[in-house]
Amino acid sequence: MTQISTEPSVTPPGGPTLPSDPRPKNALDGFFKISARGSTLAGEVRGGLTTFMAMAYILLLNPIILSVADVNGNHLSHAQVTTATALAAAVTTILLGVVGNAPLAAAAGLSVSNTLAAVMVPHITWPQAMGLCIIYGAAIVLLVVTGLREKIMNGIPMALKHAITIGIGLFIALIGLVNAGFVSRIPDAAHTDTPLQLGISDNLQGWPVLVFAVTLLTIFILQTRKVPGAILIGIVVGTVLSVVLNAVVNIPASVWGLSVPTFPGNPVSSPDFGLFGHIDLFGAFGSHGMGALSAGFAVFALVLAGFFDAMATIIGIGTEAGLADEQGRMPGLSKALFVDGTGGVIGGLSGASGQTVFIESATGVGEGARTGFSSVVTGLVFAAMLFFTPIAGMVPGQVAAAALVVIGSMMLAQARHIEWNDREVAIPAFLTIALMPFTYSITAGVGAGVIAYCAIKAGRGRWREPGVLMWGLTVVFLVYFALHPIKEWLGIH
Repeated sequence: MTQISTEPSVTPPGGPTLPSDPRPKNALDGFFKISARGSTLAGEVRGGLTTFMAMAYILLLNPIILSVADVNGNHLSHAQVTTATALAAAVTTILLGVVGNAPLAAAAGLSVSNTLAAVMVPHITWPQAMGLCIIYGAAIVLLVVTGLREKIMNGIPMALKHAITIGIGLFIALIGLVNAGFVSRIPDAAHTDTPLQLGISDNLQGWPVLVFAVTLLTIFILQTRKVPGAILIGIVVGTVLSVVLNAVVNIPASVWGLSVPTFPGNPVSSPDFGLFGHIDLFGAFGSHGMGALSAGFAVFALVLAGFFDAMATIIGIGTEAGLADEQGRMPGLSKALFVDGTGGVIGGLSGASGQTVFIESATGVGEGARTGFSSVVTGLVFAAMLFFTPIAGMVPGQVAAAALVVIGSMMLAQARHIEWNDREVAIPAFLTIALMPFTYSITAGVGAGVIAYCAIKAGRGRWREPGVLMWGLTVVFLVYFALHPIKEWLGIH
């Protein structure tokens, strides 16, 4: 891997392709360091569009997740949540591009939204839940401002950083396979030794799965032929095929899932900003909320998940983009981390739930994105969706899933950097890699790797080697894994 400093050169997955003349061609090029990072304006635009198409589903999914009633029986307006989701994603992603200058996109974190809907709002109101988002976002910002978050990222051993990249690759590949219906959960997994299966009852069924397979193979073939924009072309081909199939064949809308590939009769929608600023900042801690102790644990869980999910994602995507040096450090990392932390505040204020860096940002990197300009492109498209939300539903989830599988395959190339014959390194790396997809949790994978690394060092009598930060992380992760029994011991429900 090529070492970089303030003007990094790019070492993409396929090998080094350094520009012959990295001098900036114009003010835009100079600000985002497009040429200096071995990228092009076309590659950045392609990457930004690809990233949006891979994560556009959040505009449809987040309003569904946040549709549950709160403790008072109140529901959030579907139109207002859609507007809030697009607004928060646009603002956070553009900030990531302009301030952090990294090819990262952010939107409402599914783990945060699900936690709010399933765990918190049965006991608190929606304004109180959004208040908790602001608090956890502010806590993460505080960790960034103090320098602790960057020190933790830089203090993680290089082998674990490579393992994080590989684990995220397997994780997003599994997400893609599940979203496409190529792999599914067995409904009654408790009475079988096989928790997952091929398709339905070990059979691939339905036109959408065929669309996924065709899109996946199209992208792979284009990549082997070194066609620029392979992923974006594949997504467009898959979407067109889906629209044609849906028009010719009588396919029930439920088979496609959230996104039905039909051109909307009226592609224009009017944004509704009714949720903006509708928050109760500290209400969850009072007698009319969860109580101080329960709310404190809720914030702790949100901070931990937001902290390490984003950290691992940034490490994985930054490494894949060639923006990390030989020690896994990235230029401008603290700025990107600061914006990611403010995503919790932005999401809470807008009513969309906390924002976090999306794994789907890797699809843009696969298309050549290396700078924050691609993020600006993604953010601007999200902003446009404030008025054209129906168009975002044209790309079926099965097509976007193919892009995730492709990127997952590319991220596995980092395995060559790990010394697999050294068990002291290989065991923590294996646990990090395996537990991300197997537990469907990035945080669990990082935690298992950190704990195993420190435990093995201590077992060999070399307990000083991990350093204070790694041992501190070990304690935090032990609390994370034991959170349920700790809450039971304290009588918290």
